Amino acid sequence: MAIFVQKFGGTSVGDPARIARCAARIKERRDEGHGVVVVVSAMGHTTDELIELAGRVSRSPSRRELDMLMATGEQVSVALVAMALESIGVPATSLTGGQVGITTDGAYGRARVTGVSRARLDEELGLGRVPVVCGFQGVSGSGEITTLGRGGSDTTAVALASALKVAETGGVCEIFTDVDGVYTADPRLVPTASRLTRISYEEMLELALLGAQVMHPRAVLFGERYGVPIHVRHSQRPDEGTLITRETPEMEDVMVVGAALKPDLGRVSLRRIPNNPGVQGMLFEAVAKAGILVDDIVQTEFGEIASISFTVDHGDLADVKIAASQVLDRVGTGELAIEIGLAKISVVGTGMKSHVGVASRMFTALGAAGIAIHNITTSEIKISCIVSKQDAQRALGIAHEAFGLDRLGALQAASTAG
Repeated sequence: MAIFVQKFGGTSVGDPARIARCAARIKERRDEGHGVVVVVSAMGHTTDELIELAGRVSRSPSRRELDMLMATGEQVSVALVAMALESIGVPATSLTGGQVGITTDGAYGRARVTGVSRARLDEELGLGRVPVVCGFQGVSGSGEITTLGRGGSDTTAVALASALKVAETGGVCEIFTDVDGVYTADPRLVPTASRLTRISYEEMLELALLGAQVMHPRAVLFGERYGVPIHVRHSQRPDEGTLITRETPEMEDVMVVGAALKPDLGRVSLRRIPNNPGVQGMLFEAVAKAGILVDDIVQTEFGEIASISFTVDHGDLADVKIAASQVLDRVGTGELAIEIGLAKISVVGTGMKSHVGVASRMFTALGAAGIAIHNITTSEIKISCIVSKQDAQRALGIAHEAFGLDRLGALQAASTAG
Protein backbone atom coordinates (compact mmCIF):
# COMPACT_ATOMS: atom_id res chain seq x y z
CA MET A 1 0.00 0.00 0.00
CA ALA A 2 1.40 3.36 -1.03
CA ILE A 3 0.91 6.31 1.32
CA PHE A 4 -0.08 9.70 -0.05
CA VAL A 5 -0.13 12.97 1.86
CA GLN A 6 -2.61 15.41 0.32
CA LYS A 7 -2.59 19.08 1.27
CA PHE A 8 -5.48 21.43 0.46
CA GLY A 9 -5.00 25.19 0.69
CA GLY A 10 -7.38 27.83 1.96
CA THR A 11 -9.06 28.60 -1.36
CA SER A 12 -9.48 24.87 -2.01
CA VAL A 13 -11.64 24.53 1.13
CA GLY A 14 -13.16 28.00 0.90
CA ASP A 15 -16.81 26.91 0.97
CA PRO A 16 -18.92 23.73 1.39
CA ALA A 17 -19.00 22.99 -2.35
CA ARG A 18 -15.20 23.15 -2.59
CA ILE A 19 -14.83 21.03 0.53
CA ALA A 20 -17.08 18.41 -1.09
CA ARG A 21 -14.89 18.36 -4.22
CA CYS A 22 -11.77 17.97 -2.06
CA ALA A 23 -13.42 15.07 -0.21
CA ALA A 24 -14.12 13.43 -3.56
CA ARG A 25 -10.42 13.77 -4.53
CA ILE A 26 -9.40 12.17 -1.23
CA LYS A 27 -11.90 9.31 -1.69
CA GLU A 28 -10.66 8.74 -5.25
CA ARG A 29 -7.09 8.21 -4.04
CA ARG A 30 -8.21 6.02 -1.13
CA ASP A 31 -10.40 3.88 -3.42
CA GLU A 32 -7.24 3.04 -5.39
CA GLY A 33 -6.17 1.09 -2.30
CA HIS A 34 -3.71 3.62 -0.88
CA GLY A 35 -3.33 5.10 2.58
CA VAL A 36 -4.14 8.81 2.64
CA VAL A 37 -3.20 11.51 5.15
CA VAL A 38 -4.75 14.94 4.59
CA VAL A 39 -3.43 18.37 5.64
CA VAL A 40 -5.77 21.35 5.48
CA SER A 41 -5.33 25.14 5.71
CA ALA A 42 -7.84 27.58 7.19
CA MET A 43 -10.82 28.37 4.94
CA GLY A 44 -10.41 31.25 2.50
CA HIS A 45 -9.27 34.44 4.23
CA THR A 46 -9.94 33.18 7.76
CA THR A 47 -6.40 33.83 9.01
CA ASP A 48 -6.51 37.46 7.80
CA GLU A 49 -9.91 37.91 9.42
CA LEU A 50 -8.66 36.53 12.73
CA ILE A 51 -5.66 38.88 12.69
CA GLU A 52 -7.99 41.80 11.95
CA LEU A 53 -10.25 40.72 14.80
CA ALA A 54 -7.30 40.63 17.18
CA GLY A 55 -6.38 44.17 16.14
CA ARG A 56 -9.85 45.38 17.02
CA VAL A 57 -9.48 43.96 20.53
CA SER A 58 -5.86 44.94 21.22
CA ARG A 59 -3.41 47.37 19.64
CA SER A 60 -0.50 45.05 20.37
CA PRO A 61 -1.64 41.48 21.04
CA SER A 62 1.09 39.13 22.24
CA ARG A 63 2.48 36.65 19.76
CA ARG A 64 1.44 33.81 22.02
CA GLU A 65 -2.20 34.83 21.98
CA LEU A 66 -2.09 35.50 18.23
CA ASP A 67 -0.87 31.94 17.67
CA MET A 68 -3.59 30.60 19.95
CA LEU A 69 -6.16 32.52 17.92
CA MET A 70 -4.84 31.77 14.43
CA ALA A 71 -4.55 28.05 15.13
CA THR A 72 -8.34 27.88 15.40
CA GLY A 73 -8.79 28.53 11.68
CA GLU A 74 -7.36 25.16 10.71
CA GLN A 75 -9.43 23.40 13.39
CA VAL A 76 -12.61 24.55 11.64
CA SER A 77 -11.33 23.26 8.30
CA VAL A 78 -10.22 19.82 9.45
CA ALA A 79 -13.50 19.18 11.25
CA LEU A 80 -15.53 20.13 8.17
CA VAL A 81 -13.35 18.05 5.82
CA ALA A 82 -13.63 15.04 8.17
CA MET A 83 -17.42 15.48 8.24
CA ALA A 84 -17.52 15.67 4.43
CA LEU A 85 -15.49 12.46 4.16
CA GLU A 86 -17.71 10.62 6.64
CA SER A 87 -20.77 11.73 4.64
CA ILE A 88 -19.47 9.89 1.54
CA GLY A 89 -18.51 6.77 3.43
CA VAL A 90 -14.85 7.46 4.20
CA PRO A 91 -13.91 7.05 7.87
CA ALA A 92 -11.89 10.09 8.99
CA THR A 93 -10.45 11.68 12.12
CA SER A 94 -9.64 15.38 12.46
CA LEU A 95 -6.43 16.13 14.40
CA THR A 96 -4.64 19.26 15.56
CA GLY A 97 -0.90 19.62 15.09
CA GLY A 98 -0.38 18.74 18.73
CA GLN A 99 -2.56 15.64 18.57
CA VAL A 100 -0.66 14.31 15.57
CA GLY A 101 2.71 14.91 17.26
CA ILE A 102 4.21 17.87 15.40
CA THR A 103 6.75 19.56 17.66
CA THR A 104 8.33 22.97 17.03
CA ASP A 105 11.08 25.21 18.35
CA GLY A 106 8.56 27.47 20.09
CA ALA A 107 9.09 30.66 18.04
CA TYR A 108 5.61 32.19 17.95
CA GLY A 109 4.44 33.18 14.50
CA ARG A 110 7.38 31.63 12.67
CA ALA A 111 8.05 28.31 14.41
CA ARG A 112 10.14 25.62 12.77
CA VAL A 113 9.26 21.94 12.84
CA THR A 114 11.69 20.01 15.03
CA GLY A 115 10.03 16.61 14.97
CA VAL A 116 7.04 14.54 13.88
CA SER A 117 5.79 11.43 15.67
CA ARG A 118 4.08 9.03 13.27
CA ALA A 119 2.45 6.92 16.02
CA ARG A 120 -1.02 8.52 15.78
CA LEU A 121 -0.90 8.55 11.97
CA ASP A 122 0.02 4.86 11.86
CA GLU A 123 -2.78 4.11 14.32
CA GLU A 124 -5.41 5.89 12.23
CA LEU A 125 -4.17 4.39 8.96
CA GLY A 126 -4.12 0.95 10.56
CA LEU A 127 -7.80 1.37 11.45
CA GLY A 128 -8.58 2.26 7.84
CA ARG A 129 -9.24 5.91 8.64
CA VAL A 130 -8.08 9.11 6.94
CA PRO A 131 -6.28 11.44 9.38
CA VAL A 132 -7.18 15.06 8.56
CA VAL A 133 -4.48 17.22 10.11
CA CYS A 134 -4.36 20.94 10.86
CA GLY A 135 -1.64 22.57 8.79
CA PHE A 136 0.34 25.62 9.88
CA GLN A 137 0.66 24.62 13.54
CA GLY A 138 2.47 22.52 16.10
CA VAL A 139 3.32 22.39 19.79
CA SER A 140 6.57 23.52 21.40
CA GLY A 141 8.57 21.46 23.84
CA SER A 142 6.87 23.33 26.70
CA GLY A 143 3.42 22.51 25.35
CA GLU A 144 2.65 25.90 23.75
CA ILE A 145 0.64 26.11 20.51
CA THR A 146 2.76 27.70 17.78
CA THR A 147 2.19 28.59 14.12
CA LEU A 148 4.67 28.09 11.29
CA GLY A 149 4.14 31.37 9.45
CA ARG A 150 2.46 32.06 6.13
CA GLY A 151 2.36 29.01 3.86
CA GLY A 152 3.18 26.76 6.79
CA SER A 153 0.61 24.16 5.77
CA ASP A 154 2.89 23.18 2.88
CA THR A 155 5.64 22.57 5.42
CA THR A 156 3.29 20.51 7.59
CA ALA A 157 2.39 18.30 4.64
CA VAL A 158 5.98 17.67 3.56
CA ALA A 159 7.05 17.06 7.17
CA LEU A 160 4.34 14.41 7.58
CA ALA A 161 5.29 12.85 4.23
CA SER A 162 8.89 12.70 5.39
CA ALA A 163 7.97 11.02 8.68
CA LEU A 164 5.81 8.50 6.82
CA LYS A 165 8.57 7.85 4.24
CA VAL A 166 6.03 8.11 1.42
CA ALA A 167 8.67 7.78 -1.31
CA GLU A 168 9.63 4.34 -0.02
CA THR A 169 5.99 3.21 -0.27
CA GLY A 170 5.56 4.53 -3.82
CA GLY A 171 3.54 7.57 -2.75
CA VAL A 172 4.11 11.30 -3.00
CA CYS A 173 3.14 14.49 -1.21
CA GLU A 174 0.35 16.07 -3.28
CA ILE A 175 -0.05 19.83 -2.84
CA PHE A 176 -3.52 20.73 -4.08
CA THR A 177 -3.98 24.42 -4.76
CA ASP A 178 -5.87 26.83 -7.01
CA VAL A 179 -3.41 26.45 -9.92
CA ASP A 180 -2.71 23.35 -11.98
CA GLY A 181 1.04 23.24 -11.41
CA VAL A 182 4.23 25.29 -11.45
CA TYR A 183 4.50 27.70 -14.38
CA THR A 184 7.52 29.29 -16.05
CA ALA A 185 6.20 32.59 -14.64
CA ASP A 186 3.08 33.80 -12.89
CA PRO A 187 0.43 33.38 -15.63
CA ARG A 188 -1.48 36.34 -14.22
CA LEU A 189 1.49 38.53 -15.10
CA VAL A 190 2.79 36.66 -18.18
CA PRO A 191 -0.10 35.21 -20.23
CA THR A 192 2.28 33.10 -22.33
CA ALA A 193 3.70 31.26 -19.29
CA SER A 194 3.70 27.48 -19.69
CA ARG A 195 3.16 24.75 -17.13
CA LEU A 196 6.21 22.65 -16.25
CA THR A 197 5.81 18.88 -15.95
CA ARG A 198 8.80 18.65 -13.62
CA ILE A 199 11.26 20.90 -11.80
CA SER A 200 14.15 20.23 -9.42
CA TYR A 201 14.02 21.05 -5.71
CA GLU A 202 16.87 23.51 -6.19
CA GLU A 203 15.08 25.38 -8.97
CA MET A 204 11.76 25.41 -7.13
CA LEU A 205 13.39 26.67 -3.95
CA GLU A 206 15.02 29.56 -5.80
CA LEU A 207 11.76 30.49 -7.54
CA ALA A 208 9.85 30.32 -4.24
CA LEU A 209 12.38 32.58 -2.53
CA LEU A 210 12.27 34.96 -5.49
CA GLY A 211 8.51 35.51 -5.44
CA ALA A 212 6.81 32.45 -6.94
CA GLN A 213 3.90 31.77 -4.58
CA VAL A 214 2.97 28.22 -5.58
CA MET A 215 5.13 26.57 -2.90
CA HIS A 216 6.44 27.68 0.47
CA PRO A 217 10.29 27.74 0.48
CA ARG A 218 10.60 25.83 3.76
CA ALA A 219 8.42 23.05 2.38
CA VAL A 220 10.63 22.69 -0.69
CA LEU A 221 13.75 22.65 1.47
CA PHE A 222 12.19 19.98 3.69
CA GLY A 223 11.34 17.92 0.61
CA GLU A 224 14.86 18.18 -0.76
CA ARG A 225 16.47 17.31 2.57
CA TYR A 226 14.39 14.18 3.08
CA GLY A 227 13.78 13.15 -0.53
CA VAL A 228 10.02 13.71 -0.53
CA PRO A 229 8.59 13.91 -4.09
CA ILE A 230 6.12 16.82 -4.22
CA HIS A 231 3.32 16.89 -6.80
CA VAL A 232 1.63 20.30 -7.26
CA ARG A 233 -1.91 19.88 -8.61
CA HIS A 234 -5.23 21.70 -8.97
CA SER A 235 -7.70 20.85 -6.20
CA GLN A 236 -10.91 21.29 -8.19
CA ARG A 237 -10.18 19.54 -11.49
CA PRO A 238 -8.07 16.69 -12.87
CA ASP A 239 -4.64 17.67 -14.17
CA GLU A 240 -1.12 16.32 -14.58
CA GLY A 241 0.39 19.01 -12.35
CA THR A 242 4.12 19.51 -11.76
CA LEU A 243 6.45 17.08 -10.00
CA ILE A 244 9.16 18.59 -7.80
CA THR A 245 11.96 16.08 -7.50
CA ARG A 246 15.70 15.56 -7.46
CA GLU A 247 17.72 16.93 -10.35
CA THR A 248 18.33 14.51 -13.20
CA PRO A 249 21.08 14.82 -15.86
CA GLU A 250 18.67 15.90 -18.60
CA MET A 251 17.47 18.84 -16.50
CA GLU A 252 20.79 20.58 -17.13
CA ASP A 253 19.99 20.59 -20.87
CA VAL A 254 17.53 23.43 -20.19
CA MET A 255 19.26 26.76 -19.60
CA VAL A 256 16.39 28.48 -17.68
CA VAL A 257 13.16 26.97 -16.35
CA GLY A 258 11.44 29.97 -14.83
CA ALA A 259 11.27 33.71 -14.27
CA ALA A 260 10.01 35.36 -11.11
CA LEU A 261 9.05 38.81 -9.90
CA LYS A 262 9.49 40.05 -6.35
CA PRO A 263 7.63 43.37 -6.14
CA ASP A 264 7.54 46.15 -3.55
CA LEU A 265 11.15 46.24 -2.45
CA GLY A 266 12.95 49.06 -0.71
CA ARG A 267 16.72 49.61 -0.64
CA VAL A 268 18.44 50.63 2.59
CA SER A 269 21.90 52.18 2.37
CA LEU A 270 24.33 53.03 5.16
CA ARG A 271 26.84 55.42 3.65
CA ARG A 272 30.17 56.75 4.89
CA ILE A 273 30.48 54.24 7.69
CA PRO A 274 33.85 53.05 9.09
CA ASN A 275 35.40 50.28 7.04
CA ASN A 276 36.25 48.32 10.19
CA PRO A 277 35.97 44.58 10.92
CA GLY A 278 32.75 43.73 12.71
CA VAL A 279 30.60 46.58 11.37
CA GLN A 280 28.74 44.27 8.98
CA GLY A 281 28.07 41.77 11.77
CA MET A 282 26.78 44.54 14.01
CA LEU A 283 24.40 45.80 11.30
CA PHE A 284 22.90 42.51 10.24
CA GLU A 285 22.67 41.21 13.79
CA ALA A 286 20.46 44.22 14.58
CA VAL A 287 18.37 43.59 11.48
CA ALA A 288 17.99 39.89 12.34
CA LYS A 289 16.90 40.69 15.89
CA ALA A 290 14.13 42.81 14.38
CA GLY A 291 12.91 39.70 12.53
CA ILE A 292 13.62 41.16 9.09
CA LEU A 293 14.63 39.08 6.07
CA VAL A 294 17.33 40.74 3.99
CA ASP A 295 17.59 40.32 0.24
CA ASP A 296 20.51 41.46 -1.94
CA ILE A 297 23.52 42.94 -0.12
CA VAL A 298 26.18 45.14 -1.76
CA GLN A 299 29.23 46.67 -0.06
CA THR A 300 31.46 49.33 -1.60
CA GLU A 301 34.78 50.35 -0.03
CA PHE A 302 36.53 53.73 -0.26
CA GLY A 303 39.69 53.32 1.78
CA GLU A 304 38.78 53.77 5.43
CA ILE A 305 35.07 54.27 4.77
CA ALA A 306 32.44 52.03 3.19
CA SER A 307 28.83 51.91 2.08
CA ILE A 308 26.49 48.94 2.60
CA SER A 309 23.19 48.59 0.74
CA PHE A 310 20.55 45.88 1.00
CA THR A 311 16.95 45.36 -0.04
CA VAL A 312 13.95 44.39 2.09
CA ASP A 313 10.20 44.20 1.59
CA HIS A 314 8.46 47.59 1.75
CA GLY A 315 6.56 46.45 4.82
CA ASP A 316 9.82 46.03 6.76
CA LEU A 317 11.25 49.48 6.02
CA ALA A 318 9.97 51.13 9.21
CA ASP A 319 11.52 48.44 11.43
CA VAL A 320 14.79 48.27 9.50
CA LYS A 321 15.12 52.07 9.68
CA ILE A 322 15.06 51.86 13.47
CA ALA A 323 17.62 49.02 13.56
CA ALA A 324 19.96 50.73 11.07
CA SER A 325 19.74 54.07 12.88
CA GLN A 326 20.75 52.39 16.13
CA VAL A 327 23.82 50.93 14.40
CA LEU A 328 24.81 54.36 13.06
CA ASP A 329 24.54 55.74 16.58
CA ARG A 330 26.87 52.98 17.82
CA VAL A 331 29.54 53.57 15.15
CA GLY A 332 29.25 57.32 15.63
CA THR A 333 29.21 58.35 11.97
CA GLY A 334 27.54 57.73 8.62
CA GLU A 335 24.20 58.47 7.00
CA LEU A 336 21.09 56.43 6.23
CA ALA A 337 19.31 56.53 2.86
CA ILE A 338 16.14 54.66 1.89
CA GLU A 339 14.82 54.16 -1.65
CA ILE A 340 11.37 52.82 -2.46
CA GLY A 341 9.60 51.72 -5.63
CA LEU A 342 11.92 48.87 -6.59
CA ALA A 343 11.35 45.27 -7.68
CA LYS A 344 13.47 42.23 -8.51
CA ILE A 345 13.33 40.20 -11.72
CA SER A 346 15.04 36.81 -11.70
CA VAL A 347 15.62 33.85 -13.99
CA VAL A 348 16.42 30.39 -12.60
CA GLY A 349 17.74 27.13 -14.02
CA THR A 350 20.21 24.41 -13.11
CA GLY A 351 21.27 24.52 -16.76
CA MET A 352 23.18 27.73 -15.96
CA LYS A 353 25.86 25.46 -14.50
CA SER A 354 26.72 24.17 -17.96
CA HIS A 355 25.59 26.96 -20.35
CA VAL A 356 27.33 30.24 -21.15
CA GLY A 357 25.70 33.49 -22.23
CA VAL A 358 22.77 33.47 -19.81
CA ALA A 359 23.63 36.82 -18.23
CA SER A 360 24.35 38.52 -21.55
CA ARG A 361 21.04 37.33 -23.00
CA MET A 362 19.08 38.73 -20.06
CA PHE A 363 20.92 42.05 -19.84
CA THR A 364 20.77 42.60 -23.61
CA ALA A 365 17.01 41.96 -23.69
CA LEU A 366 16.32 44.37 -20.82
CA GLY A 367 18.65 46.98 -22.29
CA ALA A 368 16.98 46.80 -25.72
CA ALA A 369 13.66 47.50 -23.99
CA GLY A 370 15.10 50.56 -22.26
CA ILE A 371 14.83 49.07 -18.78
CA ALA A 372 17.51 50.30 -16.38
CA ILE A 373 19.14 47.77 -14.06
CA HIS A 374 19.91 49.16 -10.59
CA ASN A 375 21.71 46.14 -9.16
CA ILE A 376 22.70 42.61 -10.20
CA THR A 377 23.17 39.49 -8.09
CA THR A 378 23.95 35.97 -9.23
CA SER A 379 24.29 32.45 -7.92
CA GLU A 380 25.11 29.16 -9.61
CA ILE A 381 21.55 28.79 -10.90
CA LYS A 382 20.09 32.32 -10.65
CA ILE A 383 20.48 35.82 -12.09
CA SER A 384 18.55 38.68 -10.47
CA CYS A 385 18.18 42.32 -11.48
CA ILE A 386 16.76 45.16 -9.38
CA VAL A 387 14.59 47.42 -11.56
CA SER A 388 12.07 50.19 -10.99
CA LYS A 389 8.70 48.89 -9.88
CA GLN A 390 7.02 50.64 -12.81
CA ASP A 391 9.12 48.53 -15.22
CA ALA A 392 8.82 45.27 -13.28
CA GLN A 393 5.99 43.44 -15.03
CA ARG A 394 7.26 44.41 -18.47
CA ALA A 395 10.78 43.27 -17.51
CA LEU A 396 9.39 39.92 -16.34
CA GLY A 397 7.72 39.36 -19.70
CA ILE A 398 10.86 40.34 -21.58
CA ALA A 399 13.05 37.94 -19.59
CA HIS A 400 10.47 35.18 -20.08
CA GLU A 401 10.46 35.71 -23.84
CA ALA A 402 14.25 36.00 -24.08
CA PHE A 403 14.68 32.42 -22.87
CA GLY A 404 11.78 30.94 -24.85
CA LEU A 405 9.94 29.90 -21.70
CA ASP A 406 6.56 29.99 -23.41
CA ARG A 407 7.58 26.77 -25.23
CA LEU A 408 9.28 24.95 -22.36
CA GLY A 409 6.20 23.26 -20.93
CA ALA A 410 5.30 21.71 -24.28
CA LEU A 411 8.88 20.57 -24.80
CA GLN A 412 8.94 18.89 -21.37
CA ALA A 413 5.60 17.18 -22.00
CA ALA A 414 6.79 15.87 -25.38
CA SER A 415 10.02 14.60 -23.79
CA THR A 416 8.09 12.80 -21.07
CA ALA A 417 5.70 11.26 -23.59
CA GLY A 418 8.63 10.14 -25.71
